[in-house]
Amino acid sequence: MDIEDLRTFVEVADAGGVSPAARRLGVAKSIVSRRLARLEAELGVQLLARTTRGAALTDAGATFREHAARACAEMDTAREAILPDGDLRGRLRIAAPLTFGPTHFAPVFAELARRHPQLHVHAAYSDRFVDMVAEGFDCAVRVGYLQDSNLVARCVGPLYGRLVASPRYVEVHGSPDAPAELTAHEALMQGTEPWQFLDGGRVVTVHPRGRFKADNGTALLAAALSGLGIAWLPDGITQPHLDSGALVAVMPRFPPPPAGIYVIRPPGQHPSLKVRALTELLLECFDVAHAPQLTRSNSR
Repeated sequence: MDIEDLRTFVEVADAGGVSPAARRLGVAKSIVSRRLARLEAELGVQLLARTTRGAALTDAGATFREHAARACAEMDTAREAILPDGDLRGRLRIAAPLTFGPTHFAPVFAELARRHPQLHVHAAYSDRFVDMVAEGFDCAVRVGYLQDSNLVARCVGPLYGRLVASPRYVEVHGSPDAPAELTAHEALMQGTEPWQFLDGGRVVTVHPRGRFKADNGTALLAAALSGLGIAWLPDGITQPHLDSGALVAVMPRFPPPPAGIYVIRPPGQHPSLKVRALTELLLECFDVAHAPQLTRSNSR
């Protein structure tokens, strides 16, 4: 039984169809279909029911998928065990945030590919939280505050942020002096998330309100620059505008608690060598000593 046939079947099962699985694998749809047909012929059972909307697992397919996934994982582990030290092969699929990804993380991914010529690095950039298992990602790089989940997280660096607004907004609406005063201001947010601030050793939680929302930090930055309201944003994207005077810091006596940069992976006993290599490289690039662009500026 060909391991690539098994891997292809798992990808189709998780992606819900031949076309998305082919995109994940980086091969033609005809190759995926041929591998599936060969596997079903060898097993003598139908694993997938083709529909106009994709492909659904049969009862036999649902049972076989779990065994096939374990077999693929075991084979990956076996291959890694016999590789020369530092020699990585195969494919690493990474989900990364759109706000920081192309500017801060893409160079790290490129360096990983440079160091490992046999490794295929596929990165997808979006500020939404992807379902890593269902969408076939090996890991994700996320920034901010983590929600509770069954995923395994490793912090690779700090992320500092602050409240900012344009001078025009402050001139017209004033600037809050304490967290309780934020409810009287227009907040620029991703959704209905609470904001937290440090008051000495105490954490204060505020539920701000606002009419402008966006799922992307760059969009919230544009709204802040235009004078629409007050935004909580990471220093990495606001510092140039603070330096130029296009933005001003708001309520600096009550900074938000530091967030973090995390490598997230599905639950399992041990991370793959590929994920470990990425994690180590991110640690090298984004710890406190090497990542001033993502940490609190010393000048403010």
